Amino acid sequence: MRNNNRQWILKKRPVGNIDLSDLELIESDIPEPEEGEALLRNVYLSLDPTNRIWMSDMDQYMPPVALGEIMRGGVVGKIIKSHTSDLVEGSFVSSFTCGWQDYAVVKPNEVSLLPQNSSLPLTAYMSAAGLTGFTAYFGLLDITNPKKDETVVISTAAGAVGSIAGQIAKIKGCRVVGITGTEEKCRWLSQDLKFDGTINYKKQNVLEELKKQCPEGIDVYFDNTGGAILDAVLTLINLNARISLCGLISIYNNKKPTPGPFMYQNILMKRVKVEGFIVSDFMDQFPKALEDLTQWILEGKIQYKVDVQNGLEHALKALNKLFTGENTGKLILQVSDE
Repeated sequence: MRNNNRQWILKKRPVGNIDLSDLELIESDIPEPEEGEALLRNVYLSLDPTNRIWMSDMDQYMPPVALGEIMRGGVVGKIIKSHTSDLVEGSFVSSFTCGWQDYAVVKPNEVSLLPQNSSLPLTAYMSAAGLTGFTAYFGLLDITNPKKDETVVISTAAGAVGSIAGQIAKIKGCRVVGITGTEEKCRWLSQDLKFDGTINYKKQNVLEELKKQCPEGIDVYFDNTGGAILDAVLTLINLNARISLCGLISIYNNKKPTPGPFMYQNILMKRVKVEGFIVSDFMDQFPKALEDLTQWILEGKIQYKVDVQNGLEHALKALNKLFTGENTGKLILQVSDE
């Protein structure tokens, strides 16, 4: 156990790419839980594109992190001291109230207990069996309702969410084409995850490749990027297609407003359903999603990768891997030993 608590504080709003000077790592005393509370030791910190949104003073689905506050982030942690019977010492929990720090005081209603004695590794609950998996599950199944033999296109397909969404589409009997940024990622999608087609957007013309690989058009698009890839998809979108808007990573660091899609007209002409969502919209259905995802993982129908970086002090450097495309699968920062 450390003798202090390191905390990343938001110092100023990023302009464009996140700069190392935008946050500051400070040290404070380890907090002491009071009656009805427990002390959590952060084990894994989730690094996600939405971290960039939270740093910005903009209209968003949660209040932005205030200047001088601890940076927000999802964690999996271990209860190491407890003054409540609802949180047993030694149990693992997930939480969104702890953020980028070593320790945090939590109340029972601020955490979710993870399955005890699970056959899944702890990192699965930050990936395919956690919010990442839930995002893919609800974004694909509830919003787009893919049907057998439909063509599904996934952007950022080798990422934490996209890779799971594509495999769920395969489980449902769809034809899946994934868009990603390296040949290595393309091989992973096609050879291991059994995607029907892949496109390397950094080396290939996305629109021309989509024409080749989606000869009957596109029925479902799981959008993690926005921008030019969305335009290419809209060009080939089918009548009554569905688009699940999960993320817009291609524009988060833009310094100027981004023009809307040039093929916006096809949403009207093809009567396309486009729906944005946040995974917390489906919180009451999380138990069902966890049951299904766990079963698919144990059956080998869903594979996942975790990219585990080490050390809270490296949080900012690790986060920037999301925007350079260096990571494959779910990006996680290990803060302490399990």
